[in-house]
Amino acid sequence: MTVTLLGATEIRRLAAELDVTPTKKLGQNFVVDANTVRKIVHAARVQPGERVVEVGPGLGSLTLAILEAGASVTAVEIDHRLAARLPQTVVEHGVEAERLTVVDADALRVTELPGEPSVLVANLPYNVSVPVLLHFLETFPYLQRGVVMVQAEVAERLAAKPGSKIYGSPSVKAAWYGDWKLSGTVSRQVFWPVPNVDSLLVGFDRSEGERGSEDERQRTFAIVDAAFNQRRKMLRQALSGLLGGSAAASAVLVAAGVAPTARGEDLTVDDYQRVAQEVARVGDRVSTD
Repeated sequence: MTVTLLGATEIRRLAAELDVTPTKKLGQNFVVDANTVRKIVHAARVQPGERVVEVGPGLGSLTLAILEAGASVTAVEIDHRLAARLPQTVVEHGVEAERLTVVDADALRVTELPGEPSVLVANLPYNVSVPVLLHFLETFPYLQRGVVMVQAEVAERLAAKPGSKIYGSPSVKAAWYGDWKLSGTVSRQVFWPVPNVDSLLVGFDRSEGERGSEDERQRTFAIVDAAFNQRRKMLRQALSGLLGGSAAASAVLVAAGVAPTARGEDLTVDDYQRVAQEVARVGDRVSTD
């Protein structure tokens, strides 16, 4: 049976059936355009036979496009009504029931994914997009690549390079896991309700091998947070509270090959990792709480 996708009329009917009223406050913007969900799936390079995890499938428009491509889906949905309805929707649209597994849970609390998916595809709201992405990359090492649709500001920050105005702690933390790049634009008109902000696709490919241990990651991220909490300050100042004073911070930075007068937005993830390694070498003074 041919897999069919959801259209605007059916999406509104499903929302009414489930008594779901999309609200901008919760970041609920359902995609009502078939070409857009197919574009996301194409950008993610989804192949037949792959297992994909989708966070926040909602009413299932993107879910069906992933299934149409021949993949299986593990869908993580926090709304019990939507989670319960999704299996019925996919069967009604020509998909074998066993190709969908629904996890009815908060994505930020999920620690296991059925089927160990290798690809992440999602439409994520602004307020949870970065925490969800970092949690999934940290928790599920078998995720090798993915594409997510997020608010343009978030996408640009995740893909930002050192030295740019929008480069920040999410840029560095995302880079710990792999390479990120912008993967396409999305019209506001494909959403219901129509948002008042632009959206973009951003994709990642995980780096081969582990960059560092969990302790080293936590130490590195603590240094990143300290550096960007005092944005545009020299690192010897920004890290002084974390490393026991300006002189101690300068000594660590110099030993790590980083100028004490540099600013946090100038450093790559490799630079931050070297600083963390030097901190561990001279005696760990960094709290990772």
